[in-house]
Amino acid sequence: MSQQSVMDRIEHRLGSIAALAHAKPWWSLAFAALVTLVGGYLARNLSLNPDLVDLLPKSFESVQDIDKLRDRFGGIGYVVVVGMGADQAGLERFADDMAPQLEALSEIRFVEYKRSWQFFEDHALYYLDRQDLEEIEKRIEARIDYERQARNPMFVMLDDEPPPSLDFSDIEDRYTGRMSRRMVGNSQDYYINPKEQIIALLAKPASSATNLGYAKSLYEQVEGLVAKLDLKKYGPDFHVSYTGTYRKKLDQQVQLSRDLAFASTVAMVLLVLYLLFHFRSVLAVVMVLTPVTVGLIWTYGFVGVVYSQVNILTGFLGAILGGLGTEHGIHLLGRYEALRSGGEDSQTATRGAFSHTGASALISASVAALTFASLRISEFRAFREFGVIAAIGMLATLLAYFPTVPAILGIATRFGWKPKASRTVTGEGSELAAILPRIHRPVALGLGVITIALTLNIGNARFDYDFAALEDASLESYQLDRKTNRILGYSQTPVVVLTEKVEDERAVTDELNRRIASMNGNSTIDFVASLDDLVPDAQAEKQVVLGRMASALGRIPTGNLDTTVKDAIARAKRMTAATPFTVQDVPANVRRQFQGVGKTDTSFVLVFPAISLSDGEKVLAFAKEVRKLQLPDGSTTAAAGDAMVLADIIEMVRREAMPILVATLTSVLVAMWLTLGRLRTALVCMFPTVASVLALVGLMPIVEMRFNYLNIVIIPVLIGTTVDAGVHLVSRFKESGGKFASIYGETGRAITGGLLTSAVGFGAMLLADHPGLNSLGGLTILGFAVNLTGMLLGFPALLLMVEARREKRATNRAVGG
Repeated sequence: MSQQSVMDRIEHRLGSIAALAHAKPWWSLAFAALVTLVGGYLARNLSLNPDLVDLLPKSFESVQDIDKLRDRFGGIGYVVVVGMGADQAGLERFADDMAPQLEALSEIRFVEYKRSWQFFEDHALYYLDRQDLEEIEKRIEARIDYERQARNPMFVMLDDEPPPSLDFSDIEDRYTGRMSRRMVGNSQDYYINPKEQIIALLAKPASSATNLGYAKSLYEQVEGLVAKLDLKKYGPDFHVSYTGTYRKKLDQQVQLSRDLAFASTVAMVLLVLYLLFHFRSVLAVVMVLTPVTVGLIWTYGFVGVVYSQVNILTGFLGAILGGLGTEHGIHLLGRYEALRSGGEDSQTATRGAFSHTGASALISASVAALTFASLRISEFRAFREFGVIAAIGMLATLLAYFPTVPAILGIATRFGWKPKASRTVTGEGSELAAILPRIHRPVALGLGVITIALTLNIGNARFDYDFAALEDASLESYQLDRKTNRILGYSQTPVVVLTEKVEDERAVTDELNRRIASMNGNSTIDFVASLDDLVPDAQAEKQVVLGRMASALGRIPTGNLDTTVKDAIARAKRMTAATPFTVQDVPANVRRQFQGVGKTDTSFVLVFPAISLSDGEKVLAFAKEVRKLQLPDGSTTAAAGDAMVLADIIEMVRREAMPILVATLTSVLVAMWLTLGRLRTALVCMFPTVASVLALVGLMPIVEMRFNYLNIVIIPVLIGTTVDAGVHLVSRFKESGGKFASIYGETGRAITGGLLTSAVGFGAMLLADHPGLNSLGGLTILGFAVNLTGMLLGFPALLLMVEARREKRATNRAVGG
């Protein structure tokens, strides 16, 4: 059986289905309604999950490590309660009142709101190396000799040399980066910034922030506690807000949900307005939007069964598929109106529209579905689910036209409705259709030169590795998070190395510190902390030195010394009087940061990054620096945390970009070859889409746009959603026997409408506050604009050039014959 006969059979079958629905409209609509009710029921419990970390495959080592970390370490990050707008005394009273109430919550393991600097200050000399202690001892002895000589009446000071200093800060500064100094910060008792009038309480939850239901419930409990307090007693302007990992994820979900609702509503309004403008008929708008709505409900019924939730990308597929699905209606109704204007009755026109144009729509929808499905090879669930759901949605919205639109047309016709005649539909009123044939050569050559120039500029396109570009930094929780980090002096979200015993903990700490030293100041690690590292070695030996120092300090007369020197001596006496200590002597608020859920003997090493986790390139360097850590038994381990997951996302996007692009182009080409019957025809139909994508990428550096982790998905999307315009234009051009003006007005108008309505779906994301979705919308609009230029001007001009050359060859053969 020939390819053409297969297409003829498909067209005949599609036309027959549409004619049957036209003849039996109520049965057809009842069937559509029943399936729609089932879809709506299956989609009733869909939820939105904005967490990109949850979208990585479980096979990834970073994801498996995160799961282990949650089991042993509990929640990663904090629920941070921030008090603002009062003097220091008021802020501290609030912290003292709030902390016990927070710790009383069943889901809060502990609350950090005070520093234990005094303990580490008193025991600071135990953290110094033996050589540095002996250096301090020498300085004390030198001061004793100086004071002894100064009291001798026979001693004459020959110069103005100052007395030996008892300030050991130069030696202490060598240990500033040590975790015992970093984790307790300065001499502030609270996590407070009096100048900015802000204080932070860090509550450690027992479970993970990825469970958004848990995080929401937890914050409701915390907010309930705050609501019971009389905040005015801390200051007239005092108020409370929240930040931390848990709050940021909740705020992101709220923002995305709000963006989704607003953008979808605006997209629907714009679609209705455009359809009214396009068809000048309310009924036509109903006939287009009804199958689109039905198809979307079918699609989300599938999502409810297979995935049960939508992610940061698939949440906007309703608006996107709405625009793409509307395109089918524009082509089908446009063809129906043209046939009715030509004198055919409603059922015959319906059969004709749904056979020829319906077959073209089926080809384009199938190709688009295959294109979206090519994302199925991605390991990133955000992309994979986007591709699968979009593929199902493309087919569902097209299939929904067959039981609905012919049925509505059949009912409307029975009540005497008939579409208004339009000169534009037939192409007679298209000025461009009359002008383009006369200037097709310079148009084709001019756009060709521009396309080649933009293609040559592709090398200047860049990828934005900044994760912060995908987050709304204006959200209060994000702003407060940065302020809290400044108060702490380090990141709230370190990565964690899980170890099984103290020997492994020491080996990991030593290896990481060795790597930091080898980087010569360029390390991406800020500092490393472990419970074992809090207890210095050789304390007994050091105590002997401290005892000699204490004895020497007691021999220094203080009567005639100034206050500064007296304070230094008093501090040194206090420090030399400290006794050796064990892990159990370390303050509980520091010790418990290294202890797992319900355990006291777990072993962790905390690795605090020196870089921003929003900088993708530096995240990769950080991940490399903390991976493959050697253990004493010869095995290796790695750090677990958000930074490691983010690094995997970056590497995955890099690794998958080219295979997905190749799979997309291959699937489109093969699908069009099979459905159109000829490789040459398939290549011709694909040409304007490929050219417009190349031009888009070359145009991006000029308009200062970059790819990122979300908008990179738009390349296969553009290929799949714009190739149908080429199919419709080539198919109608062949049907007309090369009579350009007769089909350009109708098909060009439908192509314009289809691309505009598709752009509306994606363009709705420009209204999103979420920067990642906003960039996705902006890049898509630019892509559709470039494609529309090619489809309305460049590709028709190229077809006219080919047709003119064909006619010239035919004429030459006729003359020669």
